[in-house]
Amino acid sequence: MVSSSPLPEGFTEFDVFSLGSCLLVEGLLGFLLNAVTVVAFLKIRELRTPSNFLVFSLAMADMGISGNATIAAFSSFLRYWPYGSDGCQMHGFQGFLTALASLHFIAAVAWDRYHQYCTRTKLQWSSAITLTAFIWMFTAFWAAMPVIGWGEYDYEPLRTCCTLDISKGDRNYVSYLIPMSICNSVIPMLVVMTSYQAIGRRFKKTGNPRFNAGAPFKTMLFCWGPYGVLAFYAAIENANLVSPKIRMIAPILAKTSPTFNMFLYSLGNENYRGGIWQLLTGEKMNTPQTENKAKIN
Repeated sequence: MVSSSPLPEGFTEFDVFSLGSCLLVEGLLGFLLNAVTVVAFLKIRELRTPSNFLVFSLAMADMGISGNATIAAFSSFLRYWPYGSDGCQMHGFQGFLTALASLHFIAAVAWDRYHQYCTRTKLQWSSAITLTAFIWMFTAFWAAMPVIGWGEYDYEPLRTCCTLDISKGDRNYVSYLIPMSICNSVIPMLVVMTSYQAIGRRFKKTGNPRFNAGAPFKTMLFCWGPYGVLAFYAAIENANLVSPKIRMIAPILAKTSPTFNMFLYSLGNENYRGGIWQLLTGEKMNTPQTENKAKIN
């Protein structure tokens, strides 16, 4: 660590090193695991289906989250943000864009699985490409708003990375938070919850469960729930009254999402898992022909 840089308020030397180490592990692990998902889709012809394109797009968004975490880890070891105010805005925009996109792609995969298992309808390439383009444009709009003044990007409590500023809790923040959260958090979570509930009922009726239908929504709540609670708490109370260490728990948990998603949607998908095995070993794995059968443990 750079001894000449002062410690962030409320943190000890050990805290900064520990949080930086967590960010580094999350960033590198999530990036490498999702890079395997991306490369497998590009290299293995059998994986290039519309449903797997949504998993590929989710992995691309998660690589962005992991890259954001890696930059934050580097800054944490320096004990300061070395890229200036413009760099902070870019870091906040990139992190928020990929986080929102990840949430929407999780919902898109849930919606696709619902149709596969409940209506026996296969996703078409035109629908997959249109949906993917819409998600990126829609989330880019919401991520760009704090850059131009609706909401604001600023340093997280560790002051070595940037995200949506919750410290003020003023009218500008609240007016941005509510519609943004409804469009990018509440609606995706409802899609995920209702889709997997319907799939679970279908599995119960047939007596042939193919995966744990409750795992995706529970994982989503674990990774993103604390961030949502903190954001809405800041809308009604002064978030600065909460310990900086506690406030850092939310972004740390959120950045575990890329790793969980790789196991849930890539390795948990029998078809995709076979493609990854072929990429890594050169040997084909016998997998079911159903395009997106998932086996989540």
